[in-house]
Amino acid sequence: MQTRNSIMKTKYSIVFICIVALVIIEKESSIISRVSDKIIQSRAPPLDPHSPLDNSNTTQNGPLSMLKMLLSTLSGAKGNSSNFSDEQEDDELDHLGTYNSSQGRKHVLLLARTRTGSSFVGEIFNHHGENMFYLFEPLWHVERFLSLGKENYNGTMLGRLYKDVLRGLFLCDFNPLEKFISPPPEEHVTAALFRREMSLSLCEDHVCSPFDKEVYEPYRCRTRRCGPLNLTLASESCLSKQYHVIKTVRVPNLESLQPLVEDPRLDVRLIQLVRDPRAILASRMAAFDAYEVWKAWGQDGQVPEDDYEVKKLKGNCDQIKMSAEVGLSHPHWLRKRYMLVRYEDIALYPMQKAEDMYRFAGIPFSPQARDWILRNTAQEEGDEYSTRKNSSEHAEKWRFSMPFTLVQVVQRVCEPHMKMFGYRIVDDEKTLINKSISLLEDRQFQ
Repeated sequence: MQTRNSIMKTKYSIVFICIVALVIIEKESSIISRVSDKIIQSRAPPLDPHSPLDNSNTTQNGPLSMLKMLLSTLSGAKGNSSNFSDEQEDDELDHLGTYNSSQGRKHVLLLARTRTGSSFVGEIFNHHGENMFYLFEPLWHVERFLSLGKENYNGTMLGRLYKDVLRGLFLCDFNPLEKFISPPPEEHVTAALFRREMSLSLCEDHVCSPFDKEVYEPYRCRTRRCGPLNLTLASESCLSKQYHVIKTVRVPNLESLQPLVEDPRLDVRLIQLVRDPRAILASRMAAFDAYEVWKAWGQDGQVPEDDYEVKKLKGNCDQIKMSAEVGLSHPHWLRKRYMLVRYEDIALYPMQKAEDMYRFAGIPFSPQARDWILRNTAQEEGDEYSTRKNSSEHAEKWRFSMPFTLVQVVQRVCEPHMKMFGYRIVDDEKTLINKSISLLEDRQFQ
């Protein structure tokens, strides 16, 4: 027994020494990397948006892989009491890989599609308090820039471009985004940032610059008026915050984000928000003129299912389903970094689900966020874009306004999507409008 204890102590001593050495190496490498990046940025021209910012992390992950092998070797034969479980090993490695690189910052990417309630969910994080830096749809600029250009981007290239901009923003570097803002910022100052007023951190005193009416119209920033946004000040505000959250409806698929999640400088968590596709279509019909054709089909009772709009709806459902399948399959790069949330569950249990999301993100659930939820989930107020609604009633409002013909079309083309997320199919209009019948199955997504 004495000999066995001595061997165990020796093994643990070696592991401890290896961990300390690797932490020191990684810290020094991180410093060298940051210094090198600054030198390169000061000398190099702006990056070509076609060129990925992605750097191979083989070198950074190399020491971690070596450590995992060492732990496996030292743990001894199967059945030895000193064996680590796979989950314990991964926990240790995850912690070691993010402790120094992220400097304690948390990065959350809220992924959704239009009219899924993502603005409401984004506000839950936006109102965390003074330690939160929140951005609303920064990728809008990229999408708009590309739509006006002549370049053709396939899904892979587009995903890479979005990923590079997101990485820059999570690192508080607005330069990658500036390339897509129109008109181009002058000396890093712009009056054209999309929906700046949706970010409390971009309306703070030190970021809300004075305005000159002869040069710019004042920008309505929440409850105040500001001048154009100084992106240098925005970057400084970002660097001063511990929690960074970005909301976007423009990432085509989850797999394109793997390099972002694996970036050793970040500690990224992905929250994918889904909603009943019948409700999404009803909401889009109410909000967007482009959906007039669906309104006409609803009145006529005839829907050509080979039409481009119907095929696009099916494509959206399939893409959402495929991304969720990746996340819920728990690949190693997404372990404990992916969460699937249904909007309907948030609408029914806003406080509970908010706490769940905050806990998953590693961010303390603040009194400010709690107060905002209480104020904004028990009233019906505002237009289609408002975040102030009776959330539980709003989630089912579509059932009493959407033509049953369109409901049937959505169910046919999106049935696999609906079954995966627990949205019940209805066979007749009477069932659809019966409020005592829930169209939401109890589901736990792990």
